[in-house]
Amino acid sequence: MAARSIWNGTVAFGLMSVPVKLHTATESKTVHFREVHLDDGAKIEHRRFCSKEDKEVPYKDVVKGYEVDPDEYVVLDKDEIAAAAGDGAHRIDVEHFVDAGDIDPVFFDKTYYVGAGKDGAQPYRLLLDALEQTGRAGIGRFTFHDREYLTAIRARDGVLVLHTLRFADELIPGKDIDVASPSRGPGDREVKMAAQLIDTLHERFKPDKYEDEYRAAVLKVVDAKAKGEAIAPDDEPAADDAADLMAALKASLDGAKKGGR
Repeated sequence: MAARSIWNGTVAFGLMSVPVKLHTATESKTVHFREVHLDDGAKIEHRRFCSKEDKEVPYKDVVKGYEVDPDEYVVLDKDEIAAAAGDGAHRIDVEHFVDAGDIDPVFFDKTYYVGAGKDGAQPYRLLLDALEQTGRAGIGRFTFHDREYLTAIRARDGVLVLHTLRFADELIPGKDIDVASPSRGPGDREVKMAAQLIDTLHERFKPDKYEDEYRAAVLKVVDAKAKGEAIAPDDEPAADDAADLMAALKASLDGAKKGGR
């Protein structure tokens, strides 16, 4: 059964229009915990209360408001919020095409598959083949879930994918991070050995090789606790004294070589 689309619209570039459907490309595998009352094990419920009347408010009576002054809100309904999107609610205008490799990964947010919409098979394939051939990505923007996203559309594994991107002003500049300066910088020999270690550990990225080991460990603990077994954390490993960089680098390099890396 084909995955249900979460957004239908059009990708436009130049005078070309491509009817498309957006599909979820990822799913969270995070272990989720519910809040539970310690005394009786019942789940905790969060309810909506009016801060003025101090009483519970039904969901149907809850609306969205933007605070313009302390405790003063402008209330907007769904249609009024949608009006702000204009054509962007169902249209992605590609403004530029860039080399896909030029997009710094720090800008990537979420990823979606892009399928062909009604009567869109031919223009979809045209855009897909052109992006595959050029290695470029179409940069545009669209409105989704009450906010505008910068987007990058590229070819991957025979389909189009759409990445939502963060805007530049959403990134915290690296210069704002406090990075301690060592009293003595690494010498050429240390840098060379660190590069050797990186080369020794280098291999082609294979995503299937990596699994969420922490999630598996949490589920193992849950299973053990459900069986009535006692759970105790492992002792903290002793901290390594890495003051001697050369010694640490040499030991790491020797260990990587012995490990067959």
